[in-house]
Amino acid sequence: MFRSLRERNYRYYASGQIVSLTGTWMQRAAQDWLVLELSGGSPAALGVAVALQFLPNLLFTLYAGVIADRFDKRRMLIAVQSGMGLCGLALGLLDVGGVVELWHVYALAFGLGCFSAFDAPVRQSFVVEMVGAAQLPNAVALNSMTFNLARIVGPALAGGLITLIGTGPVFLVNGLSTGAVVLGLLMMDPGRLHRTAGASRESGQLLAGLRYVSRSPRLIVVLVLVCCVSTFGMNFENAFAVIARNVFERDAAGYGLLITALAVGTLSGASLAARRAGGRPRLRLVFGGAAAFGVLEAAASLMPTYHSFAVALVPVGIAVMTCTTAANSTVQLSVDPVMRGRVMGLYMMLFLGGRPVGGLLSGWLAEIFNGRAPLLVGGLCVVFASVVGAAVLARGSKRRVDSGVAEKYRLG
Repeated sequence: MFRSLRERNYRYYASGQIVSLTGTWMQRAAQDWLVLELSGGSPAALGVAVALQFLPNLLFTLYAGVIADRFDKRRMLIAVQSGMGLCGLALGLLDVGGVVELWHVYALAFGLGCFSAFDAPVRQSFVVEMVGAAQLPNAVALNSMTFNLARIVGPALAGGLITLIGTGPVFLVNGLSTGAVVLGLLMMDPGRLHRTAGASRESGQLLAGLRYVSRSPRLIVVLVLVCCVSTFGMNFENAFAVIARNVFERDAAGYGLLITALAVGTLSGASLAARRAGGRPRLRLVFGGAAAFGVLEAAASLMPTYHSFAVALVPVGIAVMTCTTAANSTVQLSVDPVMRGRVMGLYMMLFLGGRPVGGLLSGWLAEIFNGRAPLLVGGLCVVFASVVGAAVLARGSKRRVDSGVAEKYRLG
């Protein structure tokens, strides 16, 4: 289950990530709560903050994938992680100083998003350099476990700290926590990395990556499904903040516990993925996981009480992690190593770049209808996308089989 941790470089990386990601999740919870406080509980304002944070993924992530194929990924991550830490420190100082305004949060959310847009494809394509292709599925699953362990601890800590001392110190903690992942990157042995030859620096590399993807119907369908799952189904943090505050009348601690309940499920799903990561992931895990996620999310949105809603989030987390972990490994193992950075740039653009649309849609639905509407509508959209995607791939497979049979009889 923990085979990837035999690699010294990956151990350093994973150790730093546990600390840094815990701080990241603390900041996400604190930022959402701060926006609601500054805006008088407006779901639309929260949707704008989410949109600004993820908008840079639409603008820059594809180009970041090109850069990831050209330059030293470890050095790039050191610079990007440092920038993300500075954003957290700046927001924390403004908040602790009592001068923070809504536009400050918007501006720093956009700045954090810019650094994240470059971080995501570089970090995703760096995993295989640390562990090698044979251990990639296991490392992807362990990354998900780390991410979701932090997702359990971070919001729970943030909810308690916000109640006791306010949001400002939480931002400062996150800013300092990025030092752990930077230290881990600095302690690595570059000579033990499984590096591939960098892409050439001639023009047209971005278009070359897009043409590469366009020649694979399987990749296209998986990427479109990932975009739909993320855009419509994974607006958890802002939806939970509205549900906790406006539907169930809970405080920040109650909001943090909802994120923790979801994270218990996602951690369980990541653990299961790590156990079965012995070969290439199967597409039925991608599409079956997506369909189950959509159904469970829609059902959770209808739970009548706070506690029943929290319990229903556990299987939601298992399903979404099954889908996203399998999709990530499928894409990475289906591409030429020299194209991996660009393809993962496209993957992360679709995975994160739909969040501005999803955040605005979530805020609008909650504003017009109620806090439950974003989860209900999002879940149904994911079910529809998974069914259509599976049907498209099945039809393509049938056509290939039929054409092969026809060619056999023609030659015979």
